Amino acid sequence: MTAHQAQNELTPNLFERTIESSVVRIIHGNLVDQNAEAIVNAANPRLAGGGGVDGAIHRAGGPSILRECRAYIREHGPLPTGEAMWTHGGALRARYVIHTVGPVYRTDAESAPLLACAYRRSLEIALTLHVRSIAFPSISTGAYGYPIDQASSIAVSTVVSFLMELDQAWDVRWVCLHGRSWQVFRDAIAAV
Repeated sequence: MTAHQAQNELTPNLFERTIESSVVRIIHGNLVDQNAEAIVNAANPRLAGGGGVDGAIHRAGGPSILRECRAYIREHGPLPTGEAMWTHGGALRARYVIHTVGPVYRTDAESAPLLACAYRRSLEIALTLHVRSIAFPSISTGAYGYPIDQASSIAVSTVVSFLMELDQAWDVRWVCLHGRSWQVFRDAIAAV
């Protein structure tokens, strides 16, 4: 039995896997409670807060996040699907919030490249911020209707591909509020 297997048996809400020199974790919990340098927000194009993860981040982080989002919108307009931008973390434990807009699910052919881009752009921004620990939600699988089985596969393959291009150790987490999403992401990571 490896140390990771022993730890997973003692901590049933955590699954982790080493990819190159990085650790990828699936955590059953709340994204806003994560002690990571950056958390990723599944935002809407207007960066206005809202429901789900987006609303929880804005509530927990306080009004400074919304002020920075509004300043971005005034200067650049709505954030396009698949793109990302960052703000400071406000009252969150994370120093930064990386806001990305995932696609509203239509078909795999149309939506998959945009979802992959949302994950990759979030990681690229983290790289420019010199962040090495980042926590993701399951982007686009709530109100945007992306089937979680397909979304988790795209998310994991995009992140693993990014990590394999680097020679740096990262701590990457998916934080799943519900048991079903935790299991689906765990299975996707275990299959890598």
